[in-house]
Amino acid sequence: MTVQTIRDFLKLESSSGLLLIGAMLLAMFCANTPFCGLYDGFLQTRFEIQLGAFSLAKPLLLWINDGLMAIFFLLVGLEVKREILEGELSSLPQIALPGIAAIGGMLVPALIYAAINWSTPNLQGWAIPAATDIAFALGMIALLGNRVPGALKLFLLTLAILDDLGAIVIIALFYTADLSIFSLILAATAVTVLFLMNRMGVTRIAAYMVPGVFLWVCVLKSGVHATLAGVVLAFAIPLSAKNRHGQSPLRHLEHVLHPWVAFGILPLFAFANAGVSLAGLAPSAILSPLPLGITLGLFIGKQLGIISFAWLGVKLGMARLPHGVSWPAFHGVAVLCGIGFTMSLFIATLALGQAGPDAGNAARLGVLAGSLASSLGGYALLRHTLRHRADAKLPAGKLCCQGTNRV
Repeated sequence: MTVQTIRDFLKLESSSGLLLIGAMLLAMFCANTPFCGLYDGFLQTRFEIQLGAFSLAKPLLLWINDGLMAIFFLLVGLEVKREILEGELSSLPQIALPGIAAIGGMLVPALIYAAINWSTPNLQGWAIPAATDIAFALGMIALLGNRVPGALKLFLLTLAILDDLGAIVIIALFYTADLSIFSLILAATAVTVLFLMNRMGVTRIAAYMVPGVFLWVCVLKSGVHATLAGVVLAFAIPLSAKNRHGQSPLRHLEHVLHPWVAFGILPLFAFANAGVSLAGLAPSAILSPLPLGITLGLFIGKQLGIISFAWLGVKLGMARLPHGVSWPAFHGVAVLCGIGFTMSLFIATLALGQAGPDAGNAARLGVLAGSLASSLGGYALLRHTLRHRADAKLPAGKLCCQGTNRV
């Protein structure tokens, strides 16, 4: 990955994060004003696709969560595959610190949530505070300008990619409904076709989309969450092969999808899922087990898990701090990792979808409270820590951890 590619990615993600903040505020405004009826009506509008006896009829909210988010996970899968094969996840020195930190950043928040909700019916929401919203976090970092070291931004980017990979595994293993064997067989057939196309050297992206859409429908009907079809499709897209224009199909598709996801799909998802009605809620509502577990998991658990695991990894000689980064600055980024927002809201819809609207509303309240506390706390800590830094631009060879020159 070139330095310019990293800078372009960070710029795009930062702008998307600021847009996510606007979408969240707009959703909160709509849910707590006379526009609430229009807002709910928009999300419950039914949209149907029918072909003979086959039909898909869902409210718009589910088309966003099951359909458009599959495209988001397609982009995540493309990024993960590229990073594993030739990027920040391709060697042990590069992956050591963010890998160790990511484990702590997922484990400790889940344990805090489980401890608070152990005797409640909402224990299945344990994974809600385990995610990091990279766009939102980078959006907050963008407010600090060039005072934040590039190595620190790269650490956050790599940790968030690992977080997304962990979320994919969690969704696949723990958040599936009753399985349809017939649909799974059809999905397996589509997967086989996709990977045969990869082995045969097919480079036309459109050719992969036909079995990809069929795979999405089969997974949707199987009981496994449909967004995982996007990840499988991504891993079938070739990286090293060149199309007739001399481009890598994977890189080309990633380049095309990124602005659509950053400026369209994620803000729309945030608008559709962040509308929490505060009517009748007392301030003490945040202290009930469900929102409290999410809030503390995100704000306390994330930073505690990342800092403690990273410190232990450095002390044991398994990893190193990024070049030019102090522990206080590292702590500030660890706090920002508690911004779960998009991914936490998404996992909440999977974990508590059958628990009723009250549980869903409480979960969204916890996600918003924890993300808000993490964003303000992380921003304040970084601003204080980096207040004397005039220029964070580092030489290209120092964007990564000490001891390696690869970006």
